[in-house]
Amino acid sequence: MNIGKKVMVNFKKKLCIVILLIIPSLGYCLDFNNKNEANYIINNFKFNDGSTMSNLSIHYITLGNPKNKPILVLHGTTGNGASMLNGSFGHALFDKGMPLDAEKYFIILPDAIGTGQSSKPSDGMKSDFPHYDYTDMVNAQYQLVKNGLGIDHLELIIGNSMGGMNTWNWVTMYPDFMTAAVPMAATPAPMSSRNWIMRKMVINAIKDDPDWKNGFYDKQPEKFQTVYNYYNIATNGGDIAWQNKAYSTAKTEELLASTLKERITMDTNDFLFQWDAARNFDPTKDLIKIKAHILAINSEDDERNPPTTGLMEKAIKNIPHVKYVLIPASIKTSGHSTTMTANLWKHHLTSFLKEIEDNK
Repeated sequence: MNIGKKVMVNFKKKLCIVILLIIPSLGYCLDFNNKNEANYIINNFKFNDGSTMSNLSIHYITLGNPKNKPILVLHGTTGNGASMLNGSFGHALFDKGMPLDAEKYFIILPDAIGTGQSSKPSDGMKSDFPHYDYTDMVNAQYQLVKNGLGIDHLELIIGNSMGGMNTWNWVTMYPDFMTAAVPMAATPAPMSSRNWIMRKMVINAIKDDPDWKNGFYDKQPEKFQTVYNYYNIATNGGDIAWQNKAYSTAKTEELLASTLKERITMDTNDFLFQWDAARNFDPTKDLIKIKAHILAINSEDDERNPPTTGLMEKAIKNIPHVKYVLIPASIKTSGHSTTMTANLWKHHLTSFLKEIEDNK
């Protein structure tokens, strides 16, 4: 065998070794560590409005070893637990060596009431489904964690958008149940002003559609397609990001046409109930009950939580262990969705967790 062939053979051997070493890490990244899914049935669940459901199903995903410190991860409106496992959030936090490494922690990702594979209007009850609110979501999550998984204390709760508001509910409703919490893209203040006006306008527009039929429709109301995109464009994406991708009238028209052409597959009742669930969110009077260490993270360009109102600063002034991070608007941010890009803030999470551990 000549020198050239020997070099090629050695190169191929080394390449095979490298590939074999890389594949397991790719598999880990794709599959996470010890991922499982299940449903927890809560018998005779009582809702905040007094109604009951004999069998409320809460779907959930877990990552890692149940013997490790538990972390509860809460998703946003129209999302589910699985949506928190994407590359910019889940892999940036739960992969090996990341701040919430699934080999070191036990990660719990439930589908909130009315979302994902948990009980929801589109399962059959349609508009007869109980009109749940955020406290119902949190109470169901508590029963899942406490009774379903047998966990008496959470190391951390982290949630985004609706999940961030759920996190604020958690730390006020069950103040002794967690060591720390990270509410993101959420403000601990009454659901009000443009945030609620926009939601209410979307809800009313759908209900005004003749095809809605009080929620017992034969086909999905067409108005839903328009208002869904209207709300998403108006309250998400970030000014800088929008200007960069819709930099001219022609480009904007092209982008709008493309957006409206895409069909939303979500059920209309499910959508309405999820948005309406925020109607009575207001943890203000209970903030003094908080015992957990809090890392609140919002973005400067969040359309639904504008920092110029000063509501966050006012709300947290009486919380004993709290840090507030406001991510500056930039080409990397995306308005209300900014906090779903964990690389923009996870260094703050690492420091936060280390400080708590050092002070134990």
